[in-house]
Amino acid sequence: MKRYRVKPGSRVNLNDWDADDRSAFDFNKQDANTRTESLRARLEELQELLYAEHKHKVLIVLQAMDTGGKDGTIRHVFDGVNPQGVKVKSFKAPTRDELDHDYLWRVHPHVPGKGDMVIFNRSHYEDVLVVRVHQWVPEELWQRRYPQINDFERMLVEEGATILKFYLHIDRAEQKRRLQARLDDPTKHWKFNQEDLLERKLWDDYMRAYSDALSQTSTDWAPWHIVPANHKWYRNLVVASVIVETLEGLTMQYPEPQKGLEKIVID
Repeated sequence: MKRYRVKPGSRVNLNDWDADDRSAFDFNKQDANTRTESLRARLEELQELLYAEHKHKVLIVLQAMDTGGKDGTIRHVFDGVNPQGVKVKSFKAPTRDELDHDYLWRVHPHVPGKGDMVIFNRSHYEDVLVVRVHQWVPEELWQRRYPQINDFERMLVEEGATILKFYLHIDRAEQKRRLQARLDDPTKHWKFNQEDLLERKLWDDYMRAYSDALSQTSTDWAPWHIVPANHKWYRNLVVASVIVETLEGLTMQYPEPQKGLEKIVID
């Protein structure tokens, strides 16, 4: 999975990253789905261990263009995990109250506590992406947010968090196909938003904004992974592999049981 990890200090140009890539695994779709199912079962075990040990905190950040697969990734990768220890937070347009505070004010209350895994569906990165593309704040403002975000994430890591950030990378042709599929299927009309077409016209601007964000904020303590996401089954396999590998690296253990349990007889 290291091939998809953005090396800190490197310069990202998303035009150089193949959204159709499937080179990390020699699997067909069926075999990949079987492997993902196995990883999902392992993730369920590791998440239970994370919750029981009550020591580590895990934050997973998902970013993507519209139709990029954030919801699908959550549904397929995290299916079966205990909802008691896993939370999903979606960040929409900020409220008036949130706009009256600094841009990280609304984010901090939702970071994971000990034993928790939190998934951000969109995140604080919207404040260097959509606000930049639409010129809602001056360049001087969003430019200084890169080091602020790095410092914020460093603080979370120093306080015991593990942060994994995934950019789900689709190309423009795949987005067109997915938008059209929503139009063609009446059961998916509820997912179609005409504003997505306006955002699509800004594709090149978003690619520049994402390229800069990935370049400026992939750090040793909170790395980005650029996940080829044109093929949903491959996207799920990559994300599940990175998460399981990372959790296994935490060398977690169940807490020591109370003494004398072997003598207990339940009537």
